Amino acid sequence: MGNDGDDRPLVLVLAGAGYGQQAPLLWWSQAIASAAGCEVVAPAWTIDDGAGVDPVAFVEAAIGVALGDRLPDLVIAKSFGCFALPWAIRNDVPGVWLTPVLTHDDVARALAAATDAHDAIGGGDDTMWRPERVSGTAARLLTVDRADHSLQVAGDWRRSQRLQADVFDVVERRVAALAAHQTGG
Repeated sequence: MGNDGDDRPLVLVLAGAGYGQQAPLLWWSQAIASAAGCEVVAPAWTIDDGAGVDPVAFVEAAIGVALGDRLPDLVIAKSFGCFALPWAIRNDVPGVWLTPVLTHDDVARALAAATDAHDAIGGGDDTMWRPERVSGTAARLLTVDRADHSLQVAGDWRRSQRLQADVFDVVERRVAALAAHQTGG
């Protein structure tokens, strides 16, 4: 996995449909990975009708364009980007899955099959966060109380900011584990 000829860990950051790379959860996740010395690949995409019909195929094709034949050491994905979960499970790529669309069968099946190399985080008030659909998974599941699909608490920006800081702790832990693995720690 990782980079050919480059010993830095490779982190793939995948946006949501309406939640781009500049939005807080992904912006800070990229900053955490970059500060740890990782190469970060964050493809941009435009969600079209075809993506809506087969989001798994759309995301997998975008990953292929962004990475070629390389595999990342970690995926950090938000919502629509979590349609990469089946690909990640098939390729044994760990991930931090932010608000995965657990109402979609392919995503739910993949997360149900995930190992403890995966974290999935959703909001308690997010109708797409359905952790009961992945019972038995070895992935670490975290429900953010009263948070919506953006992992924000309506009307309370301070609480939202504190809760998102907890999410970044999860990202930082996963990225630090990559760095430790690269140095043999």
